[in-house]
Amino acid sequence: MEPEAEVIEYQAFSKRYGRREAPAVEGLTLSVKDGEILGLVGLNGAGKTTMLRAAAGLIYPSSGNIRLNGHDIVREKIHASASTGIVPEFPNFEPTARSLDLLEYLGGYNGLGGDGFPALSQALLARVGLAGCERRRVGTFSQGMKKRFALAAALLAKPRNLLLDEILNGLDPGGIRFVRRLLLELKAEGCAILLSSHILSEVESVADRIAVIHHGRLLECIPLKEIYASREVRLRLTIRNPGPDIARYLSTVGEVHNEGNTFTVSQPRQEVWQVNHELVQRGAEVAEIRTETEDLEGYFFRTIGEEL
Repeated sequence: MEPEAEVIEYQAFSKRYGRREAPAVEGLTLSVKDGEILGLVGLNGAGKTTMLRAAAGLIYPSSGNIRLNGHDIVREKIHASASTGIVPEFPNFEPTARSLDLLEYLGGYNGLGGDGFPALSQALLARVGLAGCERRRVGTFSQGMKKRFALAAALLAKPRNLLLDEILNGLDPGGIRFVRRLLLELKAEGCAILLSSHILSEVESVADRIAVIHHGRLLECIPLKEIYASREVRLRLTIRNPGPDIARYLSTVGEVHNEGNTFTVSQPRQEVWQVNHELVQRGAEVAEIRTETEDLEGYFFRTIGEEL
């Protein structure tokens, strides 16, 4: 079996907007393969949008390089961008244009067209959930509908690579579910997808790997299954009659944090039933005991060194 191609590649990429400013991104190296979704997670200002804009050729690297399908985004921009689509966080289109007309215009601007192109454009609007909106002016669209239209525009040339910046922002729950399914379809069709989002639960639901960006640096790039294997497990207990003996016992189970009647035990070394049995033997009145498993949000904050 041939190895999967790395179709989006950052090689020691750095971007500095001013000589006296700290770099927005510094020394970043990572890649996305065919048929893979890589989730970019980071706080505001971490450098995620800079990464996507640079890969789209909208800004130039200060150092290092970015290659798309083997083509350098600076020296071979036409070839690098030929099969790459981007959805920005805030899509901006001519508000008076009707959606189908604008999509056909964008196709023609990019060298696409032909007798069958109007039907293809209409099918593309339907694919992103805008069937029936062909004659509506884009300015009347909600923010979520503009995101869907931007996705249709990004898919015009059947791109091999997709750069998605906060595509889920502005979508209602139905829209989020719709886009989630569409991203998985595109992944199955072989697209390499770089997805930035603050909605970590949704990143977790579609991504194969997670890249944690903090203050312009890549802290971690790890398969989701490895995060699951290493994530923290906690026991949460409410005890009506806490006392020194109970606290001493729980400290033998794991690292204990106590606030009043509530105890949290990190990485417990005993099963829930064992802990409950031992507590009852010691006369504890256990009102609640449950296991909590760290989600992507917890893993993210642990990785950047901040508490939830």
